[in-house]
Amino acid sequence: MAEPQSPLIQTLREDLQAACDRDPAARSRLVVALAYPGVHALWFHRVAHRMWNSGMPLRLPSRLLSQIARFITGIEIHPGATIGRRFFIDHGMGVVIGETAEIGEDVLMFHGSTLGGTSMSKGKRHPTVGDRVLIGAGAKVLGPITLGDDAKIGANAVVVHDVPPGYVAVGVAAKTRPGSELSAATEFDPYAEPALYI
Repeated sequence: MAEPQSPLIQTLREDLQAACDRDPAARSRLVVALAYPGVHALWFHRVAHRMWNSGMPLRLPSRLLSQIARFITGIEIHPGATIGRRFFIDHGMGVVIGETAEIGEDVLMFHGSTLGGTSMSKGKRHPTVGDRVLIGAGAKVLGPITLGDDAKIGANAVVVHDVPPGYVAVGVAAKTRPGSELSAATEFDPYAEPALYI
């Protein structure tokens, strides 16, 4: 009988499967495991975050590990950031996620997007992102704001206010509007709106 895997190994395997499921260009798990910087950055983060939460002796090594990940992948995730399950960074280059950011489950971020701060004070200064949120390429989500579940942030939007669940935010500074109303019979393509991924 096989021994059960550790929770960390299970999470890393789930991250790999999430990338395979969410990227139509993914040809195999091997290709994703070897050639996807978003997956590599997330794996580095999972380890660095555990070190960060262990306390003072491991905080410096966790920061150094996050900097190694940044050098290798072009993605900067502070080890203090909290990231939920099945998170996927598509393409990845230039993504920045700050220390007090909190990200829910099944979130998708595209390259060049930022979960950043607007204050130099200590404490909560980065966004809280709900479940199933899509953050388009180049979007900047700034400050201790909340993106509700199923929100979508358009490419290159600058978001500085809360976005209600299911709403879409586009523009500089971003304006929100309700998301698409879909019947159960309508097939939903989350990438169908060009403003979300261009």
